[in-house]
Amino acid sequence: MIDILVVEDMQVVRAGLVALLDGEFGMRVVAQAADAAEALAVVDRAAPDVALLDIDLPGMDGLALARELAERAPACRTVMLTALDRPGHVRRAVDAGVSGYVLKTVSPRELAAAVRTAADGGRVIEPPGLVDSAGSATPLTPREAEVLRLAASGADPRTIAGDLFLSVGTVRNRLSSAVGKLHARTLVDAVRIAERHGWI
Repeated sequence: MIDILVVEDMQVVRAGLVALLDGEFGMRVVAQAADAAEALAVVDRAAPDVALLDIDLPGMDGLALARELAERAPACRTVMLTALDRPGHVRRAVDAGVSGYVLKTVSPRELAAAVRTAADGGRVIEPPGLVDSAGSATPLTPREAEVLRLAASGADPRTIAGDLFLSVGTVRNRLSSAVGKLHARTLVDAVRIAERHGWI
């Protein structure tokens, strides 16, 4: 049985998470809290296996709480549940030692799978495109990285479109989006930045 602590300041969201996880086979919510102070007050008694934390909590945020829980309850794994998909937040979460970073747009099944992965000692980032295989945060979606990788090899938009069975307009849009996300002046700059960070 996986014992879970749910920390979410919005009462209706917290109630939904509790109902969802309590309804999953092999899981039970043993405590819930609206903020970090409340979570720290119950963690010793509840002894959860996994703490599901909102990143944007009042007072101490979810990342600071994750670090505090790592000291107070080292056997408890933490999973961040958030609407924030910025790479910087993912990097901070990974640096804080969390076992999971999951967007609130995931399905109930994906959330339950993330909790199970964390409980088993694994790490999960959903969607996976938020972090590359080396663990460094990437601002590019998998599709943007794909077209940028082909552009880096010298392929023009028409050739890339043919290779990926896309329209030329779609390829140009993805390349333009990648250039913007990387704060590059040109496509050549974007390729250089992405290669330097290992994102393509």
